[in-house]
Amino acid sequence: MTPDYLGEFLALAAIHFLAVVAPGPDFAVTIRQSVLYGRRLGIATAVGIGAGISVHVIYTLLGVGALMHTTPWLLSAAELVGGAYLLYLGVTFIRQAGKHTTGLALDAGAEAGARSFRQSFGLGFLTNATNPKATLFFLAVFTTVVSDSTPLRIQMFYGGWMCLVNAGWFVLVSLVFTSPPVRERFLRIGHWFERLMGVLLIAFSMRLLWGIGGVMFTFSK
Repeated sequence: MTPDYLGEFLALAAIHFLAVVAPGPDFAVTIRQSVLYGRRLGIATAVGIGAGISVHVIYTLLGVGALMHTTPWLLSAAELVGGAYLLYLGVTFIRQAGKHTTGLALDAGAEAGARSFRQSFGLGFLTNATNPKATLFFLAVFTTVVSDSTPLRIQMFYGGWMCLVNAGWFVLVSLVFTSPPVRERFLRIGHWFERLMGVLLIAFSMRLLWGIGGVMFTFSK
């Protein structure tokens, strides 16, 4: 990582981490696998989730690469949509605070069990790769945070980092939630955690939208 792209990387890493740690489908599946089938299959699920990110990374990079060759106004529109989506995501986190975590115990047996390492890996992979919110998130982040002048090799590094962070976080979740008392304690405070993530995402999106608005105002003069 060169100093020229350190600021961009830190911004991307921060916004991605906030999205990763907020409870959602990946979180619920990892807990379910860990609680029902133990630490080994919980970790397999977490690694699958990290691998699933690569699907979003690949088509996002290809899409952004094509977008950069189009007209500037289209790129500005994409950035505006991306910033608006991050704002929507933050508001959603606050409005739905506690709903994902309080429903985990009821939803634990809703899906067919993945009782082998391969099945657990596949479950994690498909859970993330088929998540439409992940699709919108990656398109939003790569069009609002990553500059069009950032080399492809640097963008690939960003994608690889996201895969590792996703896998690492959910491995940690699996390790922690194999202890039932810890799981119950998190469920009691989870709604406050989600609200905090929502506030931070809203602050980040407002900063992005403010910057885009300033650029568009300059162009309109």
